[in-house]
Amino acid sequence: MEVFKIDITSWTSSFKYPNLISGFQPTLEVPPISTVLGLINAAAGKYLKHEKLKIGYYFEFDAKQIDLETIYQIEAHDKGYPKNTAKSNIINREFLFNNHLILYVQDEEIVDYFRLPVYPLLLGRSNDLATVNSIIEVNLEEIHNAEKIKGQIIPLMGNFLPGLIQPLPKYFSDSIPRNNLGTEAYSIISYSAVDVQTSLTAYIDYPKLGKEVHIYFHELDFSSYYG
Repeated sequence: MEVFKIDITSWTSSFKYPNLISGFQPTLEVPPISTVLGLINAAAGKYLKHEKLKIGYYFEFDAKQIDLETIYQIEAHDKGYPKNTAKSNIINREFLFNNHLILYVQDEEIVDYFRLPVYPLLLGRSNDLATVNSIIEVNLEEIHNAEKIKGQIIPLMGNFLPGLIQPLPKYFSDSIPRNNLGTEAYSIISYSAVDVQTSLTAYIDYPKLGKEVHIYFHELDFSSYYG
């Protein structure tokens, strides 16, 4: 299968657990689909209503550590509006260092967005700036019963792959407030996971010299959410 391979790196990244609001903030070891689609929107400079999008991605990092972070807590009025005062607090936040994200897409319009991004690209929070290093076109060989699924998230139902199980939204609406679109359970499989026999059809790539990974492609269509 012919695809475009977009190579992206960042010094730091942090991918929040969606249900943890206060206290220690751990990071997921693979970005959710919603984060990747948000990255595409930032590159495009606009909100995209993805229909029949086929996308794969692989993520790895060199280290994971904890940092102290100052946050500001703002109270809300009874009508929901924020007050003009804020209280500072300190939390422990986990972050990933020296990150590498590879996107695999067939849509050349998406590729063009990454050639000249409109807004800064972020891998997580506002200080997690990312850089596009290269964009190349490659031909990936199909493989059945893929064994080297890692550095990715895979839908849990029907696959039941070992990994951290977490319900994650696929996308968010462009309304205020934002609404989750297509939330479902995923197996989050770190790049360092061992090989596991699966029934998945995937595509072979080599993110690093000598390292074979089987890339799973998500097929996304949000047209039903927009009427």
